[in-house]
Amino acid sequence: MANGVATATASSMAPPRSAPPLHSAGLGRRRRPRWRAGVRDERGAVAAELVIATPLLLLLVMGVIQFALWQHATHVAEAAAQQGLSVGRLQGETAAAGRAESQAVLAQVGTGVLAAPTVSATKTTATTTVIVTGRAVSVVGLFALPVRAVASGPSEERTSPGQGP
Repeated sequence: MANGVATATASSMAPPRSAPPLHSAGLGRRRRPRWRAGVRDERGAVAAELVIATPLLLLLVMGVIQFALWQHATHVAEAAAQQGLSVGRLQGETAAAGRAESQAVLAQVGTGVLAAPTVSATKTTATTTVIVTGRAVSVVGLFALPVRAVASGPSEERTSPGQGP
């Protein structure tokens, strides 16, 4: 403002932009160029892909978790069988002592991962065998993977000096 007179700049004097003309068919929608006339509209394709991919991804993740639970249950059963063998094969011990030791280990370690465990033990003069079976807990409940662990080793027996094995 110089001497009370307003001066205008070139940018303020530009004519206002007009809105694009409304088409009678689309009332404001723009028409596709001719080169895209044959191309299908892909709006909503991402949502459809997500609806298909998400359940498959969740199924894959649950499968990995189920496999990990089965592996852990197998390791628990093997540990219980080994511990039962360690006790059952000792001189003066019985197969029942080995079975009781395996059940004690399962009660401490395997309560959450090994479902319906059973323990069987046999002892002969030559070998002792402990077998632990059960099912791995299921993530979804549709199926349960079987678990079986066998530990076998020589039974200890007392020998007199000079006697061979």
